[in-house]
Amino acid sequence: MTDTPLKLVIFDVDGTLVDSQAHILASMNWAFAALDMTPPSREQTLSIVGLSLPQAMARLVPEASAELNAQLVEAYKNSFADLRQRGESAAASPLFPGAIEALQALAAQDEMFLGIATGKSRRGLDHLFELHGFGPLFHTVQVADDHPSKPHPSMVLTCLDETGVAPENTVILGDTTYDIEMGRAGGIQAIGVDWGYHETDALTAAGAAMILSDFAALPEALDQIWGVA
Repeated sequence: MTDTPLKLVIFDVDGTLVDSQAHILASMNWAFAALDMTPPSREQTLSIVGLSLPQAMARLVPEASAELNAQLVEAYKNSFADLRQRGESAAASPLFPGAIEALQALAAQDEMFLGIATGKSRRGLDHLFELHGFGPLFHTVQVADDHPSKPHPSMVLTCLDETGVAPENTVILGDTTYDIEMGRAGGIQAIGVDWGYHETDALTAAGAAMILSDFAALPEALDQIWGVA
C-alpha cells in the first residue's frame, strides 16, 4: 500500500483537449441561417463555448423568446449531427498537440484519476471518444445533459464524489472563464490554457492559478500546485 494521496485532474473538452471551433462555428452559422437570422460573429460564438446550449443561445440572443431559444438549440444540434454524419467532424475537431500524450502520461500514474467536465452533450462527447479513442482514460465524465451549465460547480462536485478525491488534491484544466469559475466554485484549483477560446487575462481574473502554453508544461504545473518537491 502507498500513502500517496489520490489525485484528480479534470479536463474541459472544447478548446482545451479538442480544437472544435470549426465544427462549432459551422453549426452555429447554419442554425441561425436556418431560422433566417444573422449569425453571430466568430468572437461572439467562441465566447459562449462551454455553456449549455440554452444558456449559450440566451447569451447570443438575449431578446429571444423561450420558443425561439429552443428552435435555435434544436437547429444547432441538427447541424452538428449532420456534419458528424457526413464524416466532416474528424477534420473539424482535432486534438490539440500534446493532448493525448499528456493524458496517457497522467493515466499511467497509479494515484491519478482523470475526469471530464464539458458543456457538450453525451452524444457529442461519445462521438469524440470514437474519433480519438481517449474515452477509456477517464474515470469520471460529466456532460451538459446531466448538470446545470457552467460555471455552476455541479460537474466538479460530482467528479469529486465519484472518485472520492479531496478538493485540495483536485485541479481543473480549461480554456474559458466558465471552467475557471466552475473550479473555484467547487473548491478546487484551476489552470488556464492559452490555446483556447478566451483571453488569458480573463482567465487570470477569473482565478486561474497559472496559464499554460502547451501540454508539456502540465506535469510541472501540477507539481507546483500540489507542492511536490
